[in-house]
Amino acid sequence: MSAREKKDLLAETDRLREEGRAGEAREKLLALTARFPDDAEVAYRTAWVHDVLGLESEAVAYYERSLAGTGLGAEERRGALLGLGSTYRVLGRYGQAVETLRGGVEEFPDDGALKTFLAMALFNTEEHHEAMRLLLRLVASTSDDPYVQQYRPAIEHYAKDLDETM
Repeated sequence: MSAREKKDLLAETDRLREEGRAGEAREKLLALTARFPDDAEVAYRTAWVHDVLGLESEAVAYYERSLAGTGLGAEERRGALLGLGSTYRVLGRYGQAVETLRGGVEEFPDDGALKTFLAMALFNTEEHHEAMRLLLRLVASTSDDPYVQQYRPAIEHYAKDLDETM
């Protein structure tokens, strides 16, 4: 199979998934994965379709394979980190979720979705202060709400120490 044929097939699986035909996309991606077991892009798409189908346990190995390989663009890598971290969290593998999502935030510090999912995983590991701190900083820096912006300095101040009193 040529690189062009593989690219066309990946585009077809994307289209199938977007049309709500994820099961058909999964079949084609599993066949591609068998042919290209070390291809990070194929592994990422295969992981993603498993997540869409609610097959999180099966998605993990594909996410891990995609991140271990080379060839993912920045956006796909970001998506794979978010997908893997979120999938670990859904499966109750909270420590791995925190580790993966922290790495994602370090690599993509401006990604609010990674920070949000990290906050959820931190909550699950009972790191409530850090989770709240992350969310407060995110709300203060990204909200268009005029009232949030009015109190932004206070929100950012208290995000540093939620227990601070006068």
